[in-house]
Amino acid sequence: MTRIVIIGGGPGGYEAALVAARLGARVTVVDRSGIGGAAVLTDCVPSKTLIATADVMTTIQDAPELGVEVNGVGRCETGVDLGRVNDRVLALAEKQSEDIAEGLIKAGVEVIRGTGRLIGDGGTVRAVEVRTAEGGTLTMEADTVLLATGARPRELAAAKPDGERILTWTQVYGLRELPRELIVVGSGVTGAEFAGAYQALGSQVTLVSSRDRVLPGEDQDAAQVLEEVFQRRGMTVLSRSRASAAVRDGDRVVVSLEDGRTVTGTHCLMAVGSLPNTEDLGLAEAGVQTTPSGHIIVDRVSRTTASNVYAAGDCTGLLALASVAAMQGRIAVYHALGEAVWPINLKRVSANIFTSPEIATVGRTTFNAESDDPNFDVVKLPLDTNPRAKMLGFKDGFVKLYARPGSGTVLGGVIVAPRASELIHSVSMAVDLHLSVDQVAAVFTVYPSLSGSVAEAARRLHSDHEE
Repeated sequence: MTRIVIIGGGPGGYEAALVAARLGARVTVVDRSGIGGAAVLTDCVPSKTLIATADVMTTIQDAPELGVEVNGVGRCETGVDLGRVNDRVLALAEKQSEDIAEGLIKAGVEVIRGTGRLIGDGGTVRAVEVRTAEGGTLTMEADTVLLATGARPRELAAAKPDGERILTWTQVYGLRELPRELIVVGSGVTGAEFAGAYQALGSQVTLVSSRDRVLPGEDQDAAQVLEEVFQRRGMTVLSRSRASAAVRDGDRVVVSLEDGRTVTGTHCLMAVGSLPNTEDLGLAEAGVQTTPSGHIIVDRVSRTTASNVYAAGDCTGLLALASVAAMQGRIAVYHALGEAVWPINLKRVSANIFTSPEIATVGRTTFNAESDDPNFDVVKLPLDTNPRAKMLGFKDGFVKLYARPGSGTVLGGVIVAPRASELIHSVSMAVDLHLSVDQVAAVFTVYPSLSGSVAEAARRLHSDHEE
């Protein structure tokens, strides 16, 4: 029986464990902070639960436009009890962690609370040293090891989080009162999501971006829509403004910018990236190579440079998505156990930014296609032309499709809309199955529906090709 030891219980670890157990391997998961990892306990599940509450607030605030009277004609007064919101957030996260752990145990997976370190040399690992949460030490033999240790928030030396006024995204759920004036440093996905959420909850938000726009690594049209929405709703967006420090001044926080300006607020959320949890794993001794940033180097079937060691998730730096981590973990186990496996293909990965509106992408877009493959056709349909969007009062957003000239093969897409995370699935299937725009357009859609814009964009691409 193949002995597999997995270090880390996040999506890359627990998904791999379930697959390995079904395939008959003897599996142990060594986890230090709770099954589900950061994705379940401090990142995806908590943040999206918080955002769900923020979405309700946004809907209520927009209700008068639809003719709904709240507390009187044309008035919509709302408030939020952040303590209760965070209690719910943490309870849901803990329950999700418990459910996953229960599933592992039912599958026959051994779960040990503690930390693991590789024992091996010459590029082969023969065992894992486990330091248990109780203070003991175990040595576990392993035919295969999977590293799924995740990542943690990056901290600036001059902006040390204190968990009260200066916070990382893992610490915000300890707040009992809504920040009156929140400064969010960092305009990437995490910064944009939290900035939008807290604004909807009622905070006065200032978003500090070192780049010329929010979401600098995403589709430019999508980022422009979101920035316009943020500003229309009252958010202050400071572009080309790199933060150099954040310090407490009594019950306020002062954020210093490199150009000499300062920004003050009651709280500051630092969202300046993440660092891989790859220290003290014995990587160098075992022959596992890392990048200068500390990420573990893997190939498309999750193999590291040590013959029997694999890695998955944020510790690899591939794409910081729970779905990618899970796929990497499953691929690793399939490969290690001699099963047929498809190497991971990042061009088929769909992703979503849970702002309001949401931004969903898959495959090739303008942002990543021009340097990789400049030959593509593109159509963009504004959301406000969609009849269902008009009925729901949705004005901000669009559907954008990319296709191969000649064949019309769908290459990718961008959707900016409420629940874009659900709408992108049809585009993801088209990309994965190499469907043409004609095939997508030929599928019946409900009328009226937001998904009708996907089919309409496909029809427009066919028409443009004919012209």
